[in-house]
Amino acid sequence: TEMTNREEAEIQISELDLLSSMFPYEEEFVVTDQLAVAELKHYVENESAEMPSSKVQFILNVKPEVPNASMVEFSMACALPFKYPAVLPEVTVRSSLLSRSQQIHLNSDLKTYLMQNCSGEPCMLSAREWVKDHAAAYIDKELSSSSVTPSNAMQSEDVTFTRLWIYSHHIYNKQKRKNIIDWAKELSLSGFCMPGKPGVVCVEGLQSSCEEFWSRVRRLTWKRILIRHREDVSVEGGGHAEIQKQRKFSTLEEKCFDAHGARGNHMDLGQLYRFLEEKGCADIFQMYFGVEGH
Repeated sequence: TEMTNREEAEIQISELDLLSSMFPYEEEFVVTDQLAVAELKHYVENESAEMPSSKVQFILNVKPEVPNASMVEFSMACALPFKYPAVLPEVTVRSSLLSRSQQIHLNSDLKTYLMQNCSGEPCMLSAREWVKDHAAAYIDKELSSSSVTPSNAMQSEDVTFTRLWIYSHHIYNKQKRKNIIDWAKELSLSGFCMPGKPGVVCVEGLQSSCEEFWSRVRRLTWKRILIRHREDVSVEGGGHAEIQKQRKFSTLEEKCFDAHGARGNHMDLGQLYRFLEEKGCADIFQMYFGVEGH
C-alpha cells in the first residue's frame, strides 16, 4: 500500500525523536537544518500545510568498536528525501583516515546494504549499526602506493565549490544586512544580497565557508528563512585560480532593485530577473518565485 506524504513525514519525525533520545549529545547526533524539521512538524500537524521545501539533514558520528581504533570516527551525513522511508535515505560516510577510493567503496557497499535490507522501513539505526560494524575495515583496504606518499594525495584532493540561494520572508534590518556583507567578506564569499520583501541572498565560495555563513545567518531571528537551492561543484586540484573560475559574482554586494510606487520596500522582480540573467543564473528565478522570468 502506498504511504501518504503525511504518514512518511510522521515516520521521519518519530525516527528523529528516537535518534535524539538515543544520542543526546551533539557530538553523536546533530540536526544541521532545524528549519526543515520545523517545516516537517508543521506539515504533519496542519492539514492545510504545504509540503516542506527542504529535506531534513543531520549528521551521525560513529566510533567503531575495534581494538586500537579509539581515535577513528566516522561521520554520516544524512538527508531524508520527502518520500523516505518509501525511498532510501541519502547517506555519505566520511573519515579523515579514508582515502578517496576507500570512501567511495565504503559508501557504495553501504548503499547496497540499504537497498537489500531497508526498503520501506525506517533504517537510520541499521545504517548506523552497519557503519559501526564495517567501516573501520575499509581503512586498510586497497592500500595502494598512494598511501606511502600522503603529501601528494593531499595536494590533489578535490575541493567543493558551493553556491547557496537563500530565501527570506523579508530583510530590512540594517544590522542583519551589515552582518551578511561582513561575514561574506570574512569568509571570502561572493554573491549578492537583495534586501526588502522577499529577501534574497546568494553566496558562493568554498563549501565549508558557505556552510559557516549559513549557520551564522540562520541563528539570527527570522520570520522565515531557508536555502531555496544549492549548487555543489567538485573542483579538481582546488587551487585559488580554479575556485575563482567557478564564481559568477566578483564580490558580495547589496543589490537594490527599487520598485516604484507606494510600497517602496517591494523590489522590482523584473530587474532582479535581468540581473540574474546577466550572471547566467536565470533558471534560479523560477525556483524562487515559481514563474518564468520575463
